[in-house]
Amino acid sequence: MEQSISEGFEEAMAIITIYGLDVIGAIAILVIGWIADGWISGSVNRALGRVSKMDETLRRFAVSAIRYLILVITVIAVLSQFGVEMASLLVVLSTAGLAIGLALQGTLSNVAAGVMLLLFRPFKIGDYVDVGGHAGTVKGITLFVTEMATPDNVHIVVPNGQVWGSSVVNYSQHPTRRVDIAVGIGYEDDINKAFAEVLDLIEADERAMAEPAPLVAVTGLGDNSVDLTLRVWCQAADYWGLKFGLTKAIKERFDETGINIPYPQRTVHIVNEAAD
Repeated sequence: MEQSISEGFEEAMAIITIYGLDVIGAIAILVIGWIADGWISGSVNRALGRVSKMDETLRRFAVSAIRYLILVITVIAVLSQFGVEMASLLVVLSTAGLAIGLALQGTLSNVAAGVMLLLFRPFKIGDYVDVGGHAGTVKGITLFVTEMATPDNVHIVVPNGQVWGSSVVNYSQHPTRRVDIAVGIGYEDDINKAFAEVLDLIEADERAMAEPAPLVAVTGLGDNSVDLTLRVWCQAADYWGLKFGLTKAIKERFDETGINIPYPQRTVHIVNEAAD
């Protein structure tokens, strides 16, 4: 009995001796890989950050790709530590590649879409876009997803495949934008006076561009008002400030000058019929 226990202990110690070193080596490789990942990706990030013409989108994408590459190399090194030969590993990977590819079609398509986004650059980090049914400011583009933040700072993660497969509306692509404001005046009001007041407000606002020239025109004769449309160009960063400011200023100026902004009204006639 004692001999059996002794033999079992010796076998256990032999297994621990053989595989324990492999486990320790694998742990050491993982630690080294983790440290190397942080050091290399950080160094690349800092190096690319010092390049004056390096785009923020390209920099983050490159750092993300390097981190995934280091992860793959680390996993292969760990498997090699347990005696898995590279030739055998490649055979296994190639055999399983098709099955994995079919199972991860969506993931692989996201990677391909991420590469296409990087190459064709429909938007960059910091742009405000409407894409894949979501609108927000682009915060990051990785191999798999595009990260955005809404104006009220809600975080949105959209798969790259969905981004590449849909129409992209980029509000930040051009340096200037046109502000359109619709306003109605009463039929009894002087149209030319309304034009003059609106143009005066535009000239007084430094955010409004002189060229292209602002436009105020009658665009409709509604049931309750004469419909005017104001069109003025500004820097893209001033779009919302100018739109909100002019809308408020027009209301206040029309109140001061006696120009009415009508609203739908109905006249109700009540007929009292004498009871029989």
